[in-house]
Amino acid sequence: MSFQEITATDLSAKHDNDALRVKVLCPVDYGRWDAFVLACREATFFHRAGWKDVIEQAFGHKTYFLYAEWDGRIEGVLPLGHISSRLFGNALSSTPFCVYGGIAANSESARHALYSYAQNLAREKGVDYLEMRNIHPQHSDWPAKDIYVTFRRDLDPDPARNMAAIPRKQRAMIRKGMSSGLQSYISEDMETFYRVYAESVRNLGTPVFSLKYFRLLKQIFGEACELMMVKSPDSPVAGVMSFYFRDEVLPYYGGGVMEARDLKANDYMYWELMRRSCERGIRVFDYGRSKKGTGSFRFKTHWGFEPQPLYYEYYLVKGKEVPDISPLNPKYEVFINIWRRLPLPVTKFIGPHIIKNLG
Repeated sequence: MSFQEITATDLSAKHDNDALRVKVLCPVDYGRWDAFVLACREATFFHRAGWKDVIEQAFGHKTYFLYAEWDGRIEGVLPLGHISSRLFGNALSSTPFCVYGGIAANSESARHALYSYAQNLAREKGVDYLEMRNIHPQHSDWPAKDIYVTFRRDLDPDPARNMAAIPRKQRAMIRKGMSSGLQSYISEDMETFYRVYAESVRNLGTPVFSLKYFRLLKQIFGEACELMMVKSPDSPVAGVMSFYFRDEVLPYYGGGVMEARDLKANDYMYWELMRRSCERGIRVFDYGRSKKGTGSFRFKTHWGFEPQPLYYEYYLVKGKEVPDISPLNPKYEVFINIWRRLPLPVTKFIGPHIIKNLG
């Protein structure tokens, strides 16, 4: 059976007695896909068609961006990326390098058709597993990973009320950053952001993405991808790349140099992003994914955000259990400690070759 198109008859799914078809996205249909994503309440920024180009061009991975169509109208989408690595396994994921994914659909028939197609594709490709990164549970009978949460909160149009909603100790950190003479500014200087970000993740023991990846994100998503930097009186000390989707802001890649910690630059930076966002009419601040029990998790709870569980569900094909490639896995502890001590230029050279296979 061809995996370019499959009918609802093959999948035992019907829509008003007419065939519902699953197709693979082509560039000519990017506009239709994104129009559906913008309108679908289940869709996120990580369902946008541009991720197909990012994943293929930045990492060289094969993608299968699937959509279910009925009578010329898109009823559901499922962006999939195929990552095959000797070290980290062979998987189809929705969506790799993203915190959210899975199926976004307007009908159960479209959802069923996309799930059936994806399972067939996983078996044909002989992957270890099919991974769905859902915000809400979809398959209670599938194995799941219970280590990730997300942090989301509504913003008040008044910055003063947002400040008042932050717990007292965290407000003190923000004000210390303000008193340090820090300033925030919107930037197009990707190289400076990359220098700051690369140092930050090296210090955490994490491989860094390539500069090409960040340039592609800005090139493909345009104004929906924004850099905000924070500078001390001397030089830039922190930066964050944020995504904008509908009325939401998602600070996605952020960090600071060693000096930033004493200056409370990260605290100041996220407050400035919050302040700027509510002033431009953004209504939801999405602090993104964190693993339970990590420093990132604790940092976000200090802001008064309540963790909300994420449901990463797995359809096992060749794999026998849910994968565990988290840095919390004890077998990676030695690697992480070594990585933190490597010279920054070495991590910037090696890191992209490692992280492209983690997804």
